[in-house]
Amino acid sequence: MKALSIHAAEDIRWEDAPEVEPAPHEVRLRIAYVGICGSDLHYYYNGANGAFVITEPLTPGHELSAVVDLDPSGEFAPGTPVTVHPARYGTSAPDIEDRPHLWAGGDYLGSASVTPHRQGAAAEYMLMDRANLRRLPESLPLRRGALAEPLAVALHAVTIAGDVTGKKCLVLGSGPIGLLAVAALLHRGAASVDATDVRPEPLERATALGASRTLLVTEESPEANTYDVVLECSAAPVSLSSGVLAVRPAGILVQVAILPDREIPVNLAALVAKEVQLRGTQRFDGEIDEAIEILAADDRFDEVITQVLPASDAVHAFATARDASLSAKVLLEL
Repeated sequence: MKALSIHAAEDIRWEDAPEVEPAPHEVRLRIAYVGICGSDLHYYYNGANGAFVITEPLTPGHELSAVVDLDPSGEFAPGTPVTVHPARYGTSAPDIEDRPHLWAGGDYLGSASVTPHRQGAAAEYMLMDRANLRRLPESLPLRRGALAEPLAVALHAVTIAGDVTGKKCLVLGSGPIGLLAVAALLHRGAASVDATDVRPEPLERATALGASRTLLVTEESPEANTYDVVLECSAAPVSLSSGVLAVRPAGILVQVAILPDREIPVNLAALVAKEVQLRGTQRFDGEIDEAIEILAADDRFDEVITQVLPASDAVHAFATARDASLSAKVLLEL
């Protein structure tokens, strides 16, 4: 079979890989689509994602849709459409027993956080623990089904924000996660969602996903003391400062995007003066099941997928995914 492998920074190869045979607890999947995520871009362009450095060839990809190729147990028939929960959890710890995604010792598909690396989904076939499989409704196209993982990330961010029913919300940054955050807030009952970006193209996509108002931040800033809930999805430190100003007194600000692992200039003076709650969010747990239900019911999510390119053309696909003026979510077709 063939698989994508990142060997070092800007060295990705579509190459032969060993055939895979499932153990009794595993299922072999025939991969259909894999989304390119920000962490995949870091691995490709930098040879590392933060502190996680590639030390052996790494197959990227944790956003996927597939069909079952072989299930030794017979529980999943060949051809069954599925996605996967990409996390394997570690050991429970006091006070976070109900948050397994925060337990130490786990790993994630397509990650160099452990050695040997946890190989990802950008391959013709892969093995997956049966417990991690999630059936996709027949009504859900496999392309859209590949959005289940990133939509679950957005839904978990809203979970962290709390009850948003009837609230005025703001999403800072309209990349793929920002777009999905707009939809997630509306699904959870937000009265309105405004969205920002530094480029006009992402804002057009935010409007298609239901944003009430869009702001091109090179020309105007969000109004101060206006929003009940703000989700920061851009990873720009200046955007976090903007969120502190935009949220109302006693409002909620959730940092969704992964900030750089270094000292960053952020103005938090108003956070203290207004008693704003700043909250972090990390991946997700059970929200992937909710994400599948939402995707099956709403074809507007097709707006998030801007390009579908063959895995054999990965260099072009990664360059396209890196350019936010050209793309939102780029899928690799396997």
